[in-house]
Amino acid sequence: MGESLIDLIKVLRDRTGAGLMDCKGALLANDSDIEKATDWLREKGLAKAAKKADRIAAEGLAIVKVCAKCGKVVVLEVNCETDFVAKGDAFRKLVEDVADVILKNEPESVEKAKELTQGLFTDATVKMGEKFDLRRFVIIPKEDNIIGSYIHMGGKIAVAVSIKGGDEELAHDLAMHIAANNPLYLTMSDVPAETKEHELSVQKEAAKNDPKLAGKPAPVLEKILEGKINKYFAEMTLEAQPFLKDDSKTVGQLVSEKGAKVLKFVRYQVGEGIEKRKDDFAAEVMSQAK
Repeated sequence: MGESLIDLIKVLRDRTGAGLMDCKGALLANDSDIEKATDWLREKGLAKAAKKADRIAAEGLAIVKVCAKCGKVVVLEVNCETDFVAKGDAFRKLVEDVADVILKNEPESVEKAKELTQGLFTDATVKMGEKFDLRRFVIIPKEDNIIGSYIHMGGKIAVAVSIKGGDEELAHDLAMHIAANNPLYLTMSDVPAETKEHELSVQKEAAKNDPKLAGKPAPVLEKILEGKINKYFAEMTLEAQPFLKDDSKTVGQLVSEKGAKVLKFVRYQVGEGIEKRKDDFAAEVMSQAK
């Protein structure tokens, strides 16, 4: 069943920060297509901050666990139905047990991991009376690298970062930074070409609606758009972000000063992208959309 206009308005407002009526207008102008409506709002300067994906809370736990024998690290997210269960010791033990199984067997996919842990989840459902789901995991090999981790809010956000060179303090500080700033890419070169092209088209349309850019010579406008695109992606790129503990330097500058290199990072936030339940948003929309 398709989502109602009210549902779509909520998703669009969560994603862009635009006003209710602006979101409604964007959806009506774009056949209720969320992606096109998002771009439409940004092109007209109505979106406060377009995010890559809307984040609707779901319950559960994200953890980082280290294999005591081999040094491998697993980052995983397990979901449940209620916050009450998510905060309980029984659920935490389930997540820890699932992590142990994954570290021991190194399954190649979530589907394989679910097969290996089916008994654990069945027992947990009988015991706690809820539906549970292993949503995702990543295993990071130890090798000769340093792996830093950080858990925020008791497991609402879990981060692991692998670095070459540097020390454990740097790795931990980077993990904390990643938890707070949510980079989507490691470097600018990791941004897909099609993503850059899409942003360029959005910025070109936005420029047409910006009176300050009217009449600018093509070479000047091109430079301005290039600067906007670089700024847009810098905010999403770990190496280009101002460092959490010292914003006078970027993460890339800090890592270079320490003689280190970031190899990989994983950041899981519980429930990101999962729609758990409806709230009373409908009443708010109807009161303003009449």
